[in-house]
Amino acid sequence: MSSYPDTLLLIDNEWREARGNKRIDVVNPATGNKIGQVANASKEDLDLALAAAQRGFETWRDMSAHERCTLMRKAAQLLRERVDSVARLLTQEQGKPLAEARIEVAAGAEIIDWFANEALRVYGRIVPARNPAAQQLVIKEPVGPVAAFTPWNFPVNQVVRKLGAALASGCSFLVKAPEETPASPAALLNCFVDAGLPKGVVGLVFGSPAEISSYLIPHPIIRKVTFTGSTPVGKQLAALAGQHMKRVTMELGGHAPVIVAQDADVELAVKASGGAKFRNAGQVCISPTRFLVHKDVKAAFEQALIKHAESLKLGDGMTDGTTLGPLANDRRLAAMDKIVKNASAKGAKVATGGERIGSAGNFFAPTVLTDVPLDADVFNEEPFGPIAAVRSFENLEDAIKEANRLPFGLAAYAFTKSFKNVTELSRRLEVGMVWINQPATPSAELPFGGVKDSGYGSEGGPEALEAYLVTKAVSVVGV
Repeated sequence: MSSYPDTLLLIDNEWREARGNKRIDVVNPATGNKIGQVANASKEDLDLALAAAQRGFETWRDMSAHERCTLMRKAAQLLRERVDSVARLLTQEQGKPLAEARIEVAAGAEIIDWFANEALRVYGRIVPARNPAAQQLVIKEPVGPVAAFTPWNFPVNQVVRKLGAALASGCSFLVKAPEETPASPAALLNCFVDAGLPKGVVGLVFGSPAEISSYLIPHPIIRKVTFTGSTPVGKQLAALAGQHMKRVTMELGGHAPVIVAQDADVELAVKASGGAKFRNAGQVCISPTRFLVHKDVKAAFEQALIKHAESLKLGDGMTDGTTLGPLANDRRLAAMDKIVKNASAKGAKVATGGERIGSAGNFFAPTVLTDVPLDADVFNEEPFGPIAAVRSFENLEDAIKEANRLPFGLAAYAFTKSFKNVTELSRRLEVGMVWINQPATPSAELPFGGVKDSGYGSEGGPEALEAYLVTKAVSVVGV
């Protein structure tokens, strides 16, 4: 087992203990054992971090886009060189298989590179003036210091998407990363420090989520807020930001439907959606959850999905061959148990799994529920765990209606060979992302975000930068 460090706060490019030396324990979810500690920021620490972010912003915004691009790309290269060491930290604190952790960290480097290049394409425009003596310009400027709040399920990926867009736009970036998984985001930000970013451009704090968000969001230094997490918390933070007229990007919960049409390639549907379902033990905002399968292929689909679930190797993510790691904490175990019992009481069948495995660590068997009624909790509340819930439909119209029934609108999946079906699904599914005949393949260049209760704004594509930029009109008349 690799050594796991205690994690400090990053303020003004220095790694510091919290004032008062307050700390929070970090636990390995595969064993339940304490593996380290993380500094717990006080109000005084936050004031220092905010002042540093303001100074960092004033320096960073005045650097050319080419200089910013060069430094970001240098940080990306450092992260690429450190993939293995960062991934090992990530697996120990979060639980996912080491292979998945390596993919996440390597993808982080690619995301930084893409946003670094996008910094060179923050264009304004010249607008023809009604007065021939005037010149009219539209200029894009960075909005200011950013406060980011990120979750534990993808400790590197969720930071890097926000960080890349902020830095490419010319903003400084202060992130409250998760206390459960602090070392890997710290290792990510250390790449930027080592790359030579000016002091204060990036900062990292940990502590009570409620206390830190309630202090940072209203603070006059912060001009932009970005959050990834649950819908209820996101609504609270968006309301707080609204009271202070702060720009907000919200990437919130989902409840992704999977529509398997009558003409679908069942083998492909199971391989793609099954792999996506159990990735990161189902702790993914875009994880497939409600499997809506045409009645003619339901039996074949269920049989293959059960076989897929039972083929997974559950274990410590640091162990070779593990394909399904533990849940993040014991609260998730209790939530899975409640979901399965509720579905069973409503008439669903537990085709495989449905129970905790072992007494040490947070392991829950990959689970397939069949004949799930619409009033079961799993069909209405995001499970955020390794549970697939299946029910049948007779016509595509019914499947689309069910897919759109909930207030969530993040991602959806569909499998069909019909171009007509593809067109109908693409047009009518009320989500921010639709993946057809494939697992989710999010990339830096594609928009990433939802609609309805799944949030607003994008964390991918050129659209991601817009929330970090202010549009200024300038009209000049020569004298």
